[in-house]
Amino acid sequence: MLAFCNMKTLYLRNVPDDVLDRLKLLAAREGLSVSGMAVRELAESTRRAHNAALLGDLPDLEVPMSEVMAALDEVRAER
Repeated sequence: MLAFCNMKTLYLRNVPDDVLDRLKLLAAREGLSVSGMAVRELAESTRRAHNAALLGDLPDLEVPMSEVMAALDEVRAER
């Protein structure tokens, strides 16, 4: 089915042995090919590409960092 999709091909070079070994391990655990696992991981990591712009567009509510940290400490203490 995927053979009929209009998808690009990416060749990776200079992949360290330990990275490939871990990718093979992850792929085996998930029942995927190494290529399928690599595509899934790349898709996941590239979802963050626009995060900086999204965060930059948020309004500055001028909440002091000390208040944020105090609220965080309070929530953690309740656990």
